[in-house]
Amino acid sequence: MKITVFGATGRIGSRIVTEALSRGHQVTAAVRSPENFTRHEPHLGVIKADIFNSQDVATAAFDHDVVVSAYSNTQGAQPSSIVEVAVPLINGVKEAGVKRLFIVGGAGSLEVAPGLQLVDAPNFPEEYKATANAHRDALKVYQQEKDLEWTYLSPAMEIAPGKRTGKYRTGSDQVLFDEQGKSFISMEDYAIAVLDEIEDPKHTRARFTVAW
Repeated sequence: MKITVFGATGRIGSRIVTEALSRGHQVTAAVRSPENFTRHEPHLGVIKADIFNSQDVATAAFDHDVVVSAYSNTQGAQPSSIVEVAVPLINGVKEAGVKRLFIVGGAGSLEVAPGLQLVDAPNFPEEYKATANAHRDALKVYQQEKDLEWTYLSPAMEIAPGKRTGKYRTGSDQVLFDEQGKSFISMEDYAIAVLDEIEDPKHTRARFTVAW
């Protein structure tokens, strides 16, 4: 397949690129500064594109099978940018004639109890609340989209670099906990889940979550 990845230099996005290449897919890294993109591998291309510009998105997505947004606000951008990117991203993918959009999402909108989302729980860290709320608001935008075949993947409560085990569990709108009460997924296995869903779609126009 031909896959465009926005956020290809990020911690999760770079692992999605690696996983896709390992499976023989053609990947285009859509980045703001191609001159700073140092990866040079077979089947990996790079294009200059601003994810906030729908025409840039369309150009990067053209003639591809799926667009992956691994955008995050970790480089100094305001949390609100997570919401602001949704409309130009959706519009650009449509302009390109691409049907499939995959969003790397947040965990804050997952339920930890019936009717109680993680971000609203009393012990949710205050420093992460603005970003978690932005991810929740962005999810609502994607959920209104009826034309694209979008998928939104929320990680476990904790996601970090780690082992690539190839094993994970999936859920829908509730946080997944293991037998010790921990909710965790490695970025490597999260990337596996992304590519598994791209290759064999099971959550079209839906959100799902993964954890060990």
